Amino acid sequence: MLRIAIPNKGSLSGPASAMLHEAGYQQRTESKELVLVDPANEVEFFYLRPRDIAIYVSSGKLDIGITGRDLLQDSDARAEEILPLGFARSTFRYATRPGTASGVEDLGGMTVATSYEGIVAKHLADHGVDASVVHLDGAVETAIELGVAQVIADVVETGTSLRNAGLEVIGEPIMTSEAVVIRGTGAEEDDPKVQQFLRRLQGVLVARTYVMMDYDCRVEHLEKAVALTPGLESPTVSPLHHEGWVAVRAMVPSKGAQRIMDDLYQLGARAILTTAIHACRL
Repeated sequence: MLRIAIPNKGSLSGPASAMLHEAGYQQRTESKELVLVDPANEVEFFYLRPRDIAIYVSSGKLDIGITGRDLLQDSDARAEEILPLGFARSTFRYATRPGTASGVEDLGGMTVATSYEGIVAKHLADHGVDASVVHLDGAVETAIELGVAQVIADVVETGTSLRNAGLEVIGEPIMTSEAVVIRGTGAEEDDPKVQQFLRRLQGVLVARTYVMMDYDCRVEHLEKAVALTPGLESPTVSPLHHEGWVAVRAMVPSKGAQRIMDDLYQLGARAILTTAIHACRL
């Protein structure tokens, strides 16, 4: 039975469970549940603190896990990323009071407050900057006001909370993060149970990215229409009862679907419709 670590709370928890549900796995109905067995899929889920997941997976007690890239890189766990999942995206950056510094190269001799000591220490070392790093759990913006540090390093989304604290973002991003599937370093790469799990998640990612598009088209316009909807291998084309017309079906990126429909209509295509894809295998 495949043993998988899942975030039990925070911004990773809900989207991870939703993706697993879309992939056909049972998920807990009560937040207090710590373990869930899905016998039909031969999977056992363990709901753990996101920051601890890399440690459990690296120990070999659990086969794989879902956590944040930032949490993985901040840990000393012997684990590696094997599949990005596209949610819980964030950017990790330095911030300080205006005029203090313009980039990482100016931080020598300063103290940086952060909840991600491992990432920051490595980033400073990689840039040859000799600065102190102090670990704080959350609300690092107040560290500068209280004199604990001259600089902070934290997740930045809109930057509103930093501006409200009188701070500005400096330099290039330290890293970008998102939810990822991880396994222990040196674990078997071709484990069939793990590969099946990954295929299911990849199917969800594709289903979220594409829609199925169907339309009717005159034969003389087919080549131009197919150029707009090439599909993955190629579209499905079927003759209609009405001579000179064909029905076309293809997967298209959901973000550009409306524009493609407009272009097809201008070509003379009709009965254009899109439908959601709930699951797929490529």
